[in-house]
Amino acid sequence: MARPAPGRRAAPPRPAPVSKASPGGLDGAIDEYLMHLKVERGLRPNSLTAYAQDLRELAAFLVARLGDPAPLARVDPPLLLAYLQAIAPKLKARSQARRVVALRGLFRWLREEGQIAVDPSQGLAAPRLAQKLPDLLGRDEVLRLLAAPGSDGPLALRDTALLELLYASGCRISEALDLSLDRLYLDQAVVRLIGKGDKMRLCPIGGPAVAALHAWLRDGRPALARGKRPSPLVFLNKSGARLSRQGFFQKLREHAIAAGITRDISPHKLRHSFATHLLEGGADLRAVQTLLGHADIATTQIYTHVSDAQLRSAHRKHHPRA
Repeated sequence: MARPAPGRRAAPPRPAPVSKASPGGLDGAIDEYLMHLKVERGLRPNSLTAYAQDLRELAAFLVARLGDPAPLARVDPPLLLAYLQAIAPKLKARSQARRVVALRGLFRWLREEGQIAVDPSQGLAAPRLAQKLPDLLGRDEVLRLLAAPGSDGPLALRDTALLELLYASGCRISEALDLSLDRLYLDQAVVRLIGKGDKMRLCPIGGPAVAALHAWLRDGRPALARGKRPSPLVFLNKSGARLSRQGFFQKLREHAIAAGITRDISPHKLRHSFATHLLEGGADLRAVQTLLGHADIATTQIYTHVSDAQLRSAHRKHHPRA
């Protein structure tokens, strides 16, 4: 064993790095990560619920393997791979991919926070997803759906206004239901929407949507807004509170049947139809990206495939050598 040089003292051994373990082990770490997503990342409640469900499922698997509480330091790549292999037969590829995203986000954050020394999720790949074209409503179907609620009573006026807004702006249903009165600028035919990550954007809307919103605000909403402190939201249920997603989904199905649309229907199909109809009409892809509130243009590009399909159809129909 080497001795220190005469007259010099040996340096003390360097202590091993200590990770800041989260109180409560894995469960505590998940709670902290979800709070980070809510406060610092601004994730919407529905996204937070999905992350929480996925990560609680992961925690249950790890506790079954490692004991309770599951120590973070013992979570390694083979264990995470075993988890993904265990859930694979029960889930579609898209659901598997979502769980990979959730666990990679968790362990990357734990590494950045110094709660673990090594990220065990590095190298885990999500299953490749087949590119699925959006399911659309044709223009005639959209017109029949918009006309289905009619104007007989407050609820009919509300549903007409909401459907017109969804198709005019391409907004998400959560953005429409969270819309407050002070973010409507009907004299300028503009609405101010708050999207994912609390990002704000201005969306123009057309004359039919403006007229439908005016009719709802003038002749429908006052009949539902009750109490000393009425809701500041634009769209209310029959009790004067915020209209829920579930409540509107049920009404949407009823209106679709009345419009003669028998296949599955959702507010997101109006968003898909909005984007595709704009591109088919010659709108710029970047403009559609801005209107939809997409952070990455690659998300918007899926709609170009639908337009490409239209072009191929036109080519086959009209070109003499097709």
